[in-house]
Amino acid sequence: MNVAIKVFPDTYVDSVAQLGAIRAMREVDGVDWASAAMGTPANVEILRKRGVDPGEVADTGANDFVVVVTAISEDRANEALSAGESAVFSARPQGDERDRAQPRSLRQAVERQPESNVAVISVPGEYAALAAYEALTEGLHVLLFSDNVPLEKEIALKDYARDRGLLVMGPGAGTAMIAGVGLGFANVVKPGRVGVVAAAGTGAQEVMSLLDRWGVGVSQVLGLGGRDLADDVGGRMALPAISALRDDPGTDLILLVSKPPAAAIAAKVLAAAGDTPLVAALIGLDPAFVAPDGVVLANTLEGAVVATLRVLGRPAPDTVSTIGPTAAQARHRLSERRTLVRGLFSGGTLCYESQVILGPILGEVRSNAPIKKSWGVPAPPGSHQCLDLGEEEYTRGRPHPMIDAEARLDLLHEHGADPQVAAIIVDVVLGHGANPDPAAVLAPACEAVMADGGPQVVAYVLGTEQDPQGFAAQRDRLVQAGCIVTETAARASLVAAAVATGEVALADRRP
Repeated sequence: MNVAIKVFPDTYVDSVAQLGAIRAMREVDGVDWASAAMGTPANVEILRKRGVDPGEVADTGANDFVVVVTAISEDRANEALSAGESAVFSARPQGDERDRAQPRSLRQAVERQPESNVAVISVPGEYAALAAYEALTEGLHVLLFSDNVPLEKEIALKDYARDRGLLVMGPGAGTAMIAGVGLGFANVVKPGRVGVVAAAGTGAQEVMSLLDRWGVGVSQVLGLGGRDLADDVGGRMALPAISALRDDPGTDLILLVSKPPAAAIAAKVLAAAGDTPLVAALIGLDPAFVAPDGVVLANTLEGAVVATLRVLGRPAPDTVSTIGPTAAQARHRLSERRTLVRGLFSGGTLCYESQVILGPILGEVRSNAPIKKSWGVPAPPGSHQCLDLGEEEYTRGRPHPMIDAEARLDLLHEHGADPQVAAIIVDVVLGHGANPDPAAVLAPACEAVMADGGPQVVAYVLGTEQDPQGFAAQRDRLVQAGCIVTETAARASLVAAAVATGEVALADRRP
């Protein structure tokens, strides 16, 4: 194979543009592998392992954009490299036009748009805190999309923001919606009177989408970052976020979403709602936890939205419904030796929730983001597994799987080839920032995996009818491939357990 590489010094390219370059290069005949990424140490190491001459990337840094391709010939490699470069830069303003269009600093951006009150920051983690300080100093709330921000810097940032009456949503906050404007990965939802506070990105997307689909709109969605309710951070942003929604005349009920918080912090945060009704989805929290009076607890995202509807006096929907084959029909296609469940998730919260649901049914469920430390990976043969493919070990050198739907294909085929696997769960996340047509990529692979008695795929499409990908069309494409498609993420785990165990009544259980 021939390797071609080009480095663009001091050039930041976001994940969506990186994916466009990768796609353009892969479309060239004779291309074996392609990458478009920032030159972080981890990404450079991946390139070296792919055969890139170490001298070619010796001086590459995190601020440099790198395009690499391996192909059957030098001509094809160079052709693909040009296609990738064109995909990234053809639409960018050039020369004087670029100088006019691109502010050179955050302060300059604020001067050009003085009405702004939120800054979205997505830079490598080592630079993110400094950028956030600059935004806070300018009087801006911050959505800190970046991850890998040290804990002590997160605490200092949030103290700095709190002293100024500002919010730091993050780090690693993938989703927010403020005054109807979606930030990060966000679904298109109808306006309403439920405010969401979330220390879980896809958890926020799931509840806002279910609320929309079940007839209740959303006022605001405030992300916190996954560590905010831990002991160290102490709810530094959860408390002002709940206070803001409590005082918001457009919010009648607060819905809090989190992976298991520290119990003492949870109690303090839940009490902050005062007289405003609050429902909390605290996934994996100790069942012995006692909530303050008036707070409704749920252990799943679906359960929290159903509880929200009840508090608001709305009827609970029928979440048992699925489309495509039934669990009994899917089980009938399998041999008796197929008894395992595997989950391949793009959403970290959905992966965690799946483990919480599957654990009491199946026992030990291994994961790279386990609910118990002893249930980590590598997993022994014959184990149930749920993998968060948005974690760093799967995203080094390539975009997040919500953006790059092809990121799961190799693992889908790998787990599909295991003769003990009965059911594979996949989540398909729609909305702004997500892949424009994920079902088109995943459905053929799911169909191939299920052929000739292979494991059955249980798919969940997270989204709304207003999302640009088309909610109904995405579900229909997966059904056409033979997948069972469920109404909620929690339901997908129950259906997968029903297929694997043959206890089809599990598919009718309310999580």
